[in-house]
Amino acid sequence: MRRLMLVMATACGSSPGLPADIDLEAEVIATGLRQPIAIEVPPGESRFFVAEKGGRIAIVENGARARDFLDIHTLVSTGNEQGLLGMAFHPDYATNRRFFVHYTDTGGDSHVVEYRAADASTADPSSAFEILTVGQPFANHNGGHVTFGPDRKLYIGFGDGGSGFDPQGNGQSLDTRLGKILRIDVDVTRPMRYAVPPDNPFPDGEAPEIWVYGLRNPWRFTFDRDNGDLWIGDVGQEEWEEIDVVPAGTRGQNFGWSEIEGNDHCPRSPDQTCSMEGDTAPVHDYNHDIGNAVVGGFVYRGERIPALRGAYVFSDNGGGFVRAIRWEGSFVPMDQAVIYPALAQPAIASFGEDADGEIVFCSLSRGTCSRIIKGG
Repeated sequence: MRRLMLVMATACGSSPGLPADIDLEAEVIATGLRQPIAIEVPPGESRFFVAEKGGRIAIVENGARARDFLDIHTLVSTGNEQGLLGMAFHPDYATNRRFFVHYTDTGGDSHVVEYRAADASTADPSSAFEILTVGQPFANHNGGHVTFGPDRKLYIGFGDGGSGFDPQGNGQSLDTRLGKILRIDVDVTRPMRYAVPPDNPFPDGEAPEIWVYGLRNPWRFTFDRDNGDLWIGDVGQEEWEEIDVVPAGTRGQNFGWSEIEGNDHCPRSPDQTCSMEGDTAPVHDYNHDIGNAVVGGFVYRGERIPALRGAYVFSDNGGGFVRAIRWEGSFVPMDQAVIYPALAQPAIASFGEDADGEIVFCSLSRGTCSRIIKGG
């Protein structure tokens, strides 16, 4: 009963400037996929490329899985939170054919690897060039997302290394890449793998690639294509999921894990309140009566749904809902998170944008990806 009441209250809420009665629906744009976990449209393309957890990237044509673009399944572990977890196409992909994948190997460690396309529909497996390898002490909380920012730098997400309650203290340590989002420059002369941008916040530390820290498991982060703000969905421990924002032009934020979870909650003492002093608070959080694994999405900048423009759309892998919030510089409470029941699907794993900025999302269990549309 408690769960039902909370969901109903949220569905009836109204974020400022975001009507709760927008008639949103989903149209299927791809079927026949094998555990789709990331979806991208390369620069200069209109086709969807979908990363499948088992180690393949598929090309979607005519609404269905058409062919393999890349197959590295023999390199990839397929445990519960492991696999091929992310991909990113270089901003100049149309001319240089470079793209990057983030996966866990058969030993459980994380790799960020560059590949090149041999032609429009086939990657060259022999072009593999290792960019970064990070050891994983446990099998969960691998992070796995990679994306290029508006500054043309590559941003890479890592969880805290796994187990529970961050036993190694990685989230708060600036000596490890775990529990962080990293920022690197991959436009360097080979054999250099990458360079650390000089304006990174901790260039003289043990892990100078760090951009922000204090994260448990950042499962999808994206840049607002309009203003460059970085939005992060950080998966919680036992009670709280959170959405974080790094405003454009800022860096070095500490989001508090594992000293704090959500807005002001103590992960080891859930009935107490923790101080956010020195940390950056999330812009939104919700508890596990609603969902248990936030999936970060996108700020909507498309043209089809004007009433949704500027709102952040996200989901939860356990809850299956699709929600939107509008952030105006202060914390967004639960009753301002608008839920769209017609979009609910099991095991939503990832969001993407098509070439026009319309939002798409993928269901891990259904093997489908869908586009958000305005119902007629």
